[in-house]
This record gives sequence, C-alpha cells and structure tokens, in this order.
Amino acid sequence: MTPLTRPRATAAALLLASLATLPAPPPATAQGTVIIRATPAEAGMSAGVLAGGVALYEEAIERGDLVGAVLLVAKDGKVVLHEALGWRDKVRGIPMEPNTMFRMASNTKPVVATGVATLVEDGKLAYNDLVREYMASWDNYRAGFINIGHLLSHSSGLRIPTLFLRPYMEPSAEHPDAPTLQLEAARFGTVGAEHTPGTTYSYNNPGFNTLGALIEIASGMPMEEYLDREVYTPLGMHDSYHHEIDEKMDGKLDRMSVVYYQRGDDGGWIPGWTPGDAPQVPFVRASGGMISTAADYAIFCQMFLNGGIYDGRRIISEDTALLMTTPKIRTNPNSAGPASYYGYGWSVSETGVFSHGGSDGTNAFVDRANQLIVLVFTQTPGGRNPVGRFLNLVDLAIEG
Repeated sequence: MTPLTRPRATAAALLLASLATLPAPPPATAQGTVIIRATPAEAGMSAGVLAGGVALYEEAIERGDLVGAVLLVAKDGKVVLHEALGWRDKVRGIPMEPNTMFRMASNTKPVVATGVATLVEDGKLAYNDLVREYMASWDNYRAGFINIGHLLSHSSGLRIPTLFLRPYMEPSAEHPDAPTLQLEAARFGTVGAEHTPGTTYSYNNPGFNTLGALIEIASGMPMEEYLDREVYTPLGMHDSYHHEIDEKMDGKLDRMSVVYYQRGDDGGWIPGWTPGDAPQVPFVRASGGMISTAADYAIFCQMFLNGGIYDGRRIISEDTALLMTTPKIRTNPNSAGPASYYGYGWSVSETGVFSHGGSDGTNAFVDRANQLIVLVFTQTPGGRNPVGRFLNLVDLAIEG
C-alpha cells in the first residue's frame, strides 16, 4: 500500500462503521432534541439509499472531482450518517476524518446572525436600528438609512465587492492597533449604498463584517469571544473557532483540512491553504473565518430545528429562530424558476428549507418539515460536487 492509497470499503460498510464516530450524548429531552447516534431504520430512513449517496462521493473522489468530504445526515435528532471520505491532506497521505476541522467561509454568517439576535433579545440592538447610531462614519446621505435588518438580509444597497477596502488601515498614533474589524467596518460608511436600502438583494460580505463590528460595540467584547460565550460553549461546540492559529485553537490546527482551490498542469489539485499558513485576513472577521466540524455545525442546526434551544440551553427564542429563517427578500426576482429568498443569516427556499454555503466548499441544509439536517463539507470548492444528487437521495431515503 502506497502512502496515498486508502483501502476502499463498500458504501454500506462505511455507513455502518460511521455510526460509532459521534459520542453518545444524553437522550432527547423536552428542552430540545439532542443529537444522538442511530441506525437509518431507527430514524425511518433507508440504509441502502443513503449508502448510494455515499457512493456518489466515493466515485467523485476516485475521479479526482474532489479531494475529500465529510457527509452528515440527521433526522429527528438521529445521526444516521457521518462519513469521512478521501483526503484531508493528500500530499502527506492523511485521510479525511469525521472530526476534521473545516474553513467554513460564509457558513459563518448564520452564526454571526445568531450573535446579533442574542443582542437584540437582550435589548442591546434592534433590527431597525440604523448603523449610524453606532458608527459615526455611517452618518451621511449614502449610508445613513441602512439598518441592521438590511445588513442581515443583504438588502442594504451596499455593492462593495471585496471583504474589506484595501489597503487596510495602517497603525497610527490614533489607532495603534489597526487594522481591526471595527476600524475597517467603519470605512464602509464612507462608501455607502448604491441602491435604496431594503429594495434589492445583493450578497454582500462588507455588510456582515459590519454586523461583526456591531456585535463588538454592543457587547463590549471581541466578536469571537462573544460567540464562544453565547453560542459555542452553551451548545457544546468545542471544535468551533475563528483563528487559524494553533495556540488559539487549543492545539487543534493540524486537524484542519488543506484547501484545494485549483488544479495543476497535470490535473491534480494544488494545495491553496495548508494548516500553518498565515490567515488570509489579519484579524477576525464576520463574513467568514469560522472553523468548525460537521458534528459541531449539526448541533447548531439542530438548535434552530428545536426553536432556539438545545439540551436545555436556550440560545434564542422560538420566535427569533422562526424570524431568522423566514424570507425577508427574494434573491432571484427575475428568475422564472422557483423563488429563493434570504432571511436573517440564512438562505430560504420556496419550500421553507433554510441553508447556507461557504466558498471553501461547505454546505448546510436544514429541512424543518422533515426535521432533517444534511451537511456536505469539502475543501475542494472548485471541484465537481454531486451535492444536488446527494440531496435527492437523502430525500428518497425517507421512508413512509
């Protein structure tokens, strides 16, 4: 066996073996369904059909369409599939594992929106608060009518195409700690909106980076510390962070996957980011930057399915969980196809499924009607990902 060869098992065998990858938590309670391990039959799903979904990814990896993937499916709080396939680091011969940590990119946004929601419930922010009430640089005719709800739903009218304005601020006598999230978000106010706030949708990373700055201003804490205190620690999301630095990840950096952005001349995937490389942004941001695992993110999604509570720990109210996953603005108004929408931090389909994707290859889907969570995490964002076919098979696996 060469260092880059992993023995292949059948999809069905991998599926059964995967059931032992998650620790067995306490049983479900009336205070919020808790995720547990289970067989597909115990959740009313077909093991054979789910195995076919795993086979899609086995074949994609063998073809070189993807380098690796972690798949997780949970129904009614029962994890029936948690499978790792392919490679976390192909050059070093390290296989993908169920507890691999991923760069979540824009899957950060639902978490940041949840942080904002906790501050709204505490009376420290309001969805109709104007950003200018917290940042003086936004108090002008271009940015003065943008409110927090506009930022959460990408309807602010901002059209800034980059994460931040470049170059970053240089340290100065007035701002010796520059660049920081708050200082960089303040600069967006001088650019302002190109369209009337609340009237059009345009996905905008600077808007969410501004929300991160507002979390810091309203809480008096760095955003990552606030999210850890209010979301990660109460939910038991112990593998979720916002730093790609070993000492700030409790020594878990090597569990992160390499990210493969492009192919080389030989058609093989080239490492684009490797654990230990410098962070691509020199400070914590809110448009992306979260690091997490499939198991941790499944808990976060289950909290929403539970109406804002998990294992007796209420993060947000039931009304807030519903508000965040309710359409606020249509994202494809000129399309003849099915309508899609954005809520507060989540994309929402015409059928009510809420979801989000990340530009480094992570995708999360939550179906309230079927009490279903589907996570497809890769770090091959430019690859051919059979996620659509996988979702169809997961739907077909639901029996009865």
